[in-house]
Amino acid sequence: MPLILFNKPFQVLCQFTPQDGHASLADYILRPNVYPAGRLDADSEGLMLLTDDGKLQHAIAHPDHKEAKTYLVQVDGALDAGALARLQGPLDLGDFVTKPCKAVQIAEPAWLWPRTPPIRVRADKPTSWIAITLQEGKNRQVRRMTAAIGLPTLRLVRSSIGPFSLATHPLMPGEWVEVASEKISKYRE
Repeated sequence: MPLILFNKPFQVLCQFTPQDGHASLADYILRPNVYPAGRLDADSEGLMLLTDDGKLQHAIAHPDHKEAKTYLVQVDGALDAGALARLQGPLDLGDFVTKPCKAVQIAEPAWLWPRTPPIRVRADKPTSWIAITLQEGKNRQVRRMTAAIGLPTLRLVRSSIGPFSLATHPLMPGEWVEVASEKISKYRE
């Protein structure tokens, strides 16, 4: 029963069937019968977990288990203390109100790979980096949160899910590794 850590590249779909000209997981993961435990939008990058075990998939992905997920977000504009406080929520997004989260301004991580294609750069407008840790995960939530505070997302990279992190499992986009079974015992309890 494998657990696979995969660094999803930009514009790759979180499914094994290609669609609308996008690459899919099948272009990178040649292991049969594994499925994503959670999703990332095509325009988001970073850590995904995949498994062939339905109970493990449920234990990781289901909102009832409240597994913390951290996203590194580059936003268009300068972040100030007021905007950061609003992000930490609760934040009304119209159709739902976010739960409080952890949000801190960070420097661009030194280990982060360049995005292909690169984000647009405007010399007259600064960008900021934020690490946002959520224990929920509604559709496009992080992008909607930054837009709600007036700082649209330029780049979004999921860096960790629970105990698994790209900082401790350095994978380049498109790379994956299988986790030893003793590292996933928490989910079997």
